[in-house]
Amino acid sequence: MEASSPFTFAITGIIIGFIIGMVCYRLFSKGQRQTSMLQQTLLEREHHIAELKKAMGGLSLDVRKRLENIRAEADLLEQQLEDEATQWKLEKAAAKTLETGTPIQSLSGIDETLDMPRDYADGKSGTLSEDFGLKESTNEQDLTPPQPPRY
Repeated sequence: MEASSPFTFAITGIIIGFIIGMVCYRLFSKGQRQTSMLQQTLLEREHHIAELKKAMGGLSLDVRKRLENIRAEADLLEQQLEDEATQWKLEKAAAKTLETGTPIQSLSGIDETLDMPRDYADGKSGTLSEDFGLKESTNEQDLTPPQPPRY
């Protein structure tokens, strides 16, 4: 076969036409453009997700540190509570309260030598007694309503 035969030109023309058609299809095809845009969007979202994962790793580390600090502070508060309970001779009551988590109704284990608080009276019908103002008066003057002043 000769180099300039019509079959050679035909095959070369078909190959060049096929290549030009593929390039035009890729450049001008709506589906291909949409596919390339979706691929670009997918890559951007994957990058964004990678950044979020990195940020979440830092956030979870920060949360763990804060939880450890809270636990340490709670342990410190429990120790202070125990120390103050022993100072006020409430170790039995404090131990029961810490074990059960409920307040104690009777404090029979507390030292009875503690003084009565000042806001209670000694029971002699003073103004600080618990029944002050609750008893009815037996005098007649107290039963009659007071007269309004006359001008």
